[in-house]
Amino acid sequence: MTNYEYDRLIYREGYKYICGVDEAGRGPLAGPVFAAAVILNPSDEIHGLNDSKKLSEQKREALFEIITEKAVAYSVASASVEEIDEINILNATMLAMKRAVDGLKIKPELALIDGNREPENLDVPSQLIIKGDTLSACIGAASILAKVSRDRLMREMDKEYPCYQFSKHKGYGTALHISLLREYGCSPIHRRSFLTKII
Repeated sequence: MTNYEYDRLIYREGYKYICGVDEAGRGPLAGPVFAAAVILNPSDEIHGLNDSKKLSEQKREALFEIITEKAVAYSVASASVEEIDEINILNATMLAMKRAVDGLKIKPELALIDGNREPENLDVPSQLIIKGDTLSACIGAASILAKVSRDRLMREMDKEYPCYQFSKHKGYGTALHISLLREYGCSPIHRRSFLTKII
């Protein structure tokens, strides 16, 4: 079964609009956590949709342009470093997901959410799907939009804080990033709650 076939099975239950929801950036030591919500046209397939982590950066960037052009509706949102430190990364991720769904110009009748946790106070019914970014086309599309949007921001942050080389590691806890953290200390976009055992 392809990921579009998975979505079409759900559409056959009588829904008009279904959105996929996924996040990017739960693990890094720096930068916001992003989420995206995407409503696709199940009759107008975009080839190559998959979990963003399984795609090259070049492929993700190309698909980003196609998704944003062909989607029925899409929304990208985030939760800030300050919010992550205040309410923890799990709750900040759920907040970003809710913001993404709320930002859609068309209200879906169902949200397919990657993972095993549902955002609180979501205004639409939801269905949790483990490994949803590989099973569902609309979740795969959301995965790509969230990942590319976050990576683009981290490349911008590299210009603002060049000593941390954010464009290389996107804020993840690589050996390079940790060594630079120990050399230069925290920047304003580091998640201080993540760094208690590092610096």
